[in-house]
Amino acid sequence: MVCVDVDQGKLDRLKNGEVPFFEPGLEAMVKRNWPDHLAFTTDLKAALDGCSVAFIAVGTPPNEDGSADLSAVLNVARQIARCATGELVVVLKSTVPVGTNDKVLAVIQEEGKTQLMVASNPEFLKEGAAINDFLKPDRIVVGVREERAFELLSRLYLPFNRQQNRMHRMDPKSAEIVKYASNAMLAAKISFMNEIALLCDAAGGDVELVRVAVGADNRIGHPFLYPGLGFGGSCFPKDLRALVRTGEEFGVSMDVSKAAVVANRKPVDMTLRHITSAMGEDLTGKHFALWGIAFKPRTDDVREAPALRLIQELRSRGATVAATDPEALVTGKKALDGMGFANDDGIRLTADPYDAVRGADALILCTEWRQFTAPNVKRLAEKMRGRRVYDGRNTWIPAEFKEAGFEFMGIGRR
Repeated sequence: MVCVDVDQGKLDRLKNGEVPFFEPGLEAMVKRNWPDHLAFTTDLKAALDGCSVAFIAVGTPPNEDGSADLSAVLNVARQIARCATGELVVVLKSTVPVGTNDKVLAVIQEEGKTQLMVASNPEFLKEGAAINDFLKPDRIVVGVREERAFELLSRLYLPFNRQQNRMHRMDPKSAEIVKYASNAMLAAKISFMNEIALLCDAAGGDVELVRVAVGADNRIGHPFLYPGLGFGGSCFPKDLRALVRTGEEFGVSMDVSKAAVVANRKPVDMTLRHITSAMGEDLTGKHFALWGIAFKPRTDDVREAPALRLIQELRSRGATVAATDPEALVTGKKALDGMGFANDDGIRLTADPYDAVRGADALILCTEWRQFTAPNVKRLAEKMRGRRVYDGRNTWIPAEFKEAGFEFMGIGRR
């Protein structure tokens, strides 16, 4: 396999076995396979020599209107068309809206490369579990026009498809819709449960009891029924907005997806209401500790992470913040700098969770890292100035904190 990128510095790091982002097990895998099974280069023409399949896996960041920016996808497709010399399947791995396959095909045809075929093969890798998801996929979605393209991709995926046939063959437009539909469904499930948590919070119910009973219905199931501060990352928020925008382009109002976008902000709003109700709107002189910056465990991805919004809201009210994360300190610092907090002495990042709580009036759990799931409550009491705990992931045992004299607040919990 040959990996092509325009960033020579990134390629040099990969050759040294350094992966430029955190994904469990990936660095060891790169070290095992380079240079015998992996190559890294900026030379696209040389990389395509003798290849049967070329994957396009570039970013599709959101435009201001929520639509996906396809400029990188189309640019790479044009470069592949200019460099390819033989039969080749150009595979779209990037998350793209319906109709992108047709646009890529048009770009290739402009270059007169009739021997090139275009397939849509969306990825379904979860950050933090990407290797397992790739080696043991739930499904392999392939959108193709030509029998030859399907034959080549079937041969490529055969080692991961031996136990049972996980291939789902369809037209390219259906394949493009599958990825957005899957992410929108999961995001909507999270947002719905967060709204139930809001109802529990207002009415006096316990969302944990509700969640377990609702998930016992085999038609619903327990996955993605965990309420919390909301989803973030590179997929759900971006893909939801892109799906809504795509619907508008086709004259279809994606009302459920719109509602999921709006509902995703409510858990942070609710937490802020509880904080200001107890401590006042003006938080000047108050100090908060945040455990977790990444949008979820087992990743350093902080894109649209609830923790960043909480930091922003707390600072706007005059509070100071100390935050910690096992993997996201560097990416968190970069994101905060981009939000206008560069050199802000009211924000401190530390690798030590108990250093973060030193002198804190309140502790907020933002990311359910395993390192944070069983805190030393006695040690927290010794280091903290205040006695307020906000469990933003419903991970901790309320009684344990209450017995130690803490005021405990979860998401939709009594």
